[in-house]
Amino acid sequence: MLLDNPKTLRDQYRSALLDDVIPFWERHSPDRECGGYFTCLNRDGSVYDTDKFVWLQGRETWMFSKFYNALEPRPAWLELAALGARFLRDHGHDAHGDFYFALDRRGNPLVQPYNIFSDCFAVMAFAEYGRASGEAWATELAVRTFERILARWENPKGPYNKLVPGARPLRSMVLPMITVNLAMELGAAAPGYSVEGVVRENLHYLMDTFVDRERKLVFEHVAPDGSHPDTFEGRLLNPGHAIECMWFVMAAAEQYGETDLIPRAADALEDQLIFGWDEEFGGIFYFMDALGKPPQQLEWDQKLWWVHMETLIGLLLGWKLTGRESLAGWYDRVHEYTWAHFPDPAYGEWYGYLNRRGEVLLPLKGGKWKGCFHIPRGLLQCMRILDQKE
Repeated sequence: MLLDNPKTLRDQYRSALLDDVIPFWERHSPDRECGGYFTCLNRDGSVYDTDKFVWLQGRETWMFSKFYNALEPRPAWLELAALGARFLRDHGHDAHGDFYFALDRRGNPLVQPYNIFSDCFAVMAFAEYGRASGEAWATELAVRTFERILARWENPKGPYNKLVPGARPLRSMVLPMITVNLAMELGAAAPGYSVEGVVRENLHYLMDTFVDRERKLVFEHVAPDGSHPDTFEGRLLNPGHAIECMWFVMAAAEQYGETDLIPRAADALEDQLIFGWDEEFGGIFYFMDALGKPPQQLEWDQKLWWVHMETLIGLLLGWKLTGRESLAGWYDRVHEYTWAHFPDPAYGEWYGYLNRRGEVLLPLKGGKWKGCFHIPRGLLQCMRILDQKE
């Protein structure tokens, strides 16, 4: 098994991160004229659109801050983190402190703050940047934005919610999932601010509400009574999302001593991989239907960068915490598929979108959804887990 030699794997991840992925974003992404980052990058790194999506501005700010804090304190990384943090501070939010979805190149708002996830990644960005820079305003803004998220939790879209009130109410996994990860990041960067209660509450909410242990599936949505409506949304599965959620759970459970949740999360992770693996062409399906009915997402059979990278993190963390050979075996399969299909040796960085057969569907390196986040975060996380297993 590949994990019999963790040092070789660690060196592979480290080289990909430091010699390929970080330099790609350093060369092509910074907008030193207007602030923030270009994320719409062609295969060769050239910019094809200058709009700035607040999710990705926050993620990249967090990423360069994390490089500075977790790898080494390079002044160039701190300077790049500041480029994003100050752009977000000055342009990213409205008068209420809610973060827009999209801005133009100079920071003028284009899309209203209809989606709370812009705020989530802003919290991560300001928290980690404050930790790196020592600038108190960033940590204070992270805490203030986090508390605003908690206040909006029951109706995160606010006036932009297009659903009919009371019609087919559903609980979504995504908000408690991201809240666990977000609180963990904020707690590490601002240790004087207690997040333990939020983390523990959402850990149990996730595992008791969205993980169906009898059916061995993790559902994106459930009814308030925990049932699964026979609708598109009620049957929806996103294996990569569920796997990412389970490694968030395992990481938080390890830190807070909720050790009974670790094997349950490892079970759920492996079950989603079994269900979501494409036995014909390899790789993990993007969307699936719990009953095998046609998914509403036309891109259901694509193979995406973030799904596979998050799965590698989850398998490594689960293997580290449980020692299960089955997770090590799955790691071999997912590692071999991922490294054979996503890296681009000609121009650097990784492709994001493959068709079902594993052929490049879009050659872009960044866009409205793909930026400097899942690949570098995954390489860094895997490297650090493997460091602990040497």
